Amino acid sequence: MNETLLLVDDEAIAREGLQMTLANEGYRLIPAATAAEALNALQSMTVDLVLTDLKMPGIDGLELLRRCRELYPDVRVIMITGYATVESAIAALKDGAFDYLTKPYNIEAVRATVRRALSQRRLEAENRALKEELAGRRGTSRILGKSRKMQEILALVRQVAGSRSSVLVTGESGTGKELIARALHYESPRRDRRFVSLNCSSLAENLLENELFGHERGAFTDARERKAGLFESADGGTIFLDEIGDVPAAMQPKLLRVLQERELLRVGGTEPVQVDFRLVAATNRQLEAEIAAGRFRQDLFYRLNVITIAMPALRERSEDIPDLAQHFLARSCHDEGQPLKRFHPDALALLQAYAWPGNVRQLENVVERVVILDRTGTIEPALLPPEISAGPSGSAEELHSLAENERLHILRVLERCENNRSRAARILGLDRSSLWRKLKEYGVPPGGD
Repeated sequence: MNETLLLVDDEAIAREGLQMTLANEGYRLIPAATAAEALNALQSMTVDLVLTDLKMPGIDGLELLRRCRELYPDVRVIMITGYATVESAIAALKDGAFDYLTKPYNIEAVRATVRRALSQRRLEAENRALKEELAGRRGTSRILGKSRKMQEILALVRQVAGSRSSVLVTGESGTGKELIARALHYESPRRDRRFVSLNCSSLAENLLENELFGHERGAFTDARERKAGLFESADGGTIFLDEIGDVPAAMQPKLLRVLQERELLRVGGTEPVQVDFRLVAATNRQLEAEIAAGRFRQDLFYRLNVITIAMPALRERSEDIPDLAQHFLARSCHDEGQPLKRFHPDALALLQAYAWPGNVRQLENVVERVVILDRTGTIEPALLPPEISAGPSGSAEELHSLAENERLHILRVLERCENNRSRAARILGLDRSSLWRKLKEYGVPPGGD
């Protein structure tokens, strides 16, 4: 993908001079005669670098710089002017310009400054990617799963990552749908651009529209400035929409239009904004049933469901549980500042036998909990939550012991938390009222926070 340079100057001769200077450097060059024209270009395409004159009628170069820094912080800006003063240079650099050149400019100086600006931009993108990689969120190599089902999914991710087509990731909550979305992004040519995500069930309809599409200044009472939405933020990259089945009916046609036309209207706007993105959506619902019930548009479903990746429940790939548990154990020990612990073989067997209704997310939570509670360095079966330590089946006698097991487990957690019941409730995955009822049921005297 050639880098795009926006050349802004109200004098045609100056613009043409810049184009001639940079013509053979392999860039895509976009001329603009005014700052307003430049801002329109920034709205409609991905720009890597702006070279702008300082003195222009209407919006001047400094104001263009300020708007670029506010609305397009990844874009580098170089100021070029024939009216150089120390004050204007300081103002430009203070407001975030990459550099400041004067007319008549030295051709090699312009080329060198452009190369440095683009190099810095690429370096920052690489640094972001490296941080993502170190955080374990990049590519298929970071996804654990030796099972046949997971190997087939990872092969499919690598196969379709380079496509622009939409992907629908289905599966129960906690199966790792966002992890797959990130892998699709980082295995793709879009890896150096942004990955943005949103849970569609987390916002009311009006807030969801504003978050996705942005708004124009004055669109509503508190809209004092124009704001780019997530689709614009994902320009050139990937947008991940989780819980897509929860998108309100009134929003679905607007989402369909963006997918079909690759353009959007900000809230309160009249001019379409072109966007280049790859959409990955996820749901734990059966969208076909939602369509039959009239809650989801069939045409939107077809646009989303170009490529489907169905995530298996953890119980359907139990052979992956030991590796996942060991991974979470090592990470939790590191996060808690504790020496590396180990699982007793019986504890690991119980983890593998459990059905995991909350899938990988629940396994991660359980491992984090036992790391906090353990004091010996070995995770014993008794330390596991009672629903896991009881095993996959039990007689009436065993069910009786399960209640006792739960009581002992709660007491261990309270002791470990020094009777801080708020913290104990968080570790146990209960709200405080539920914990209070269980303590009353088991005859534990009141006390603590």
